[in-house]
Amino acid sequence: MDAQTVLKYPVSTEKTLRLMEAENRLLFVVDKKASKADVKKAVESLFKVKVVAVNTLIFGGKKRAFVKLGKDNPAIDVATQLGMM
Repeated sequence: MDAQTVLKYPVSTEKTLRLMEAENRLLFVVDKKASKADVKKAVESLFKVKVVAVNTLIFGGKKRAFVKLGKDNPAIDVATQLGMM
């Protein structure tokens, strides 16, 4: 799958902002057919960061991916690139 089609959009709420600061995680709504490996490759290629783990969840008909970044890549920096901050 193409990186642009895997990641649909980031989710920006108060809870996700706390996740960014406390756990270095980002939350994306992703394509329902995308695997964890697809999400990892897409985030690494688009934002040039190291992904440690990906957890997925289907909620409300949408698939969400919690992406944990490596310690040397702050999630706040990626959020700034996305215009969330």
